[in-house]
Amino acid sequence: MGIDRDFKQTRKIVEEKEGYTIWGPVSPPAQHGIHGTKVAVDFDICIGDGVCIDVCPVEVFEWLETPGHPASEKKADPVRETDCVFCNACETECPVEAIAINADN
Repeated sequence: MGIDRDFKQTRKIVEEKEGYTIWGPVSPPAQHGIHGTKVAVDFDICIGDGVCIDVCPVEVFEWLETPGHPASEKKADPVRETDCVFCNACETECPVEAIAINADN
């Protein structure tokens, strides 16, 4: 299925973290929403395999613990999305298509 590429139209901002936005709904532990806008990661489908962390040449991601989430208890958080060079490696390699790169934002 993959991330909803229209999330900016279908979801609302529920939180501003230092460096990025979280798009709802958020209702832990089952729902964590989409983290980021330029580098958007759907935490609800992310399986936490870490390939995005491994392939990112500029270290956009850090692990974030999400205890009790059914897909995985850790997620690749795009804490430095402003450093993204839009190479799309993370989006291409994500096995569940949980990442969308939005260079125009």
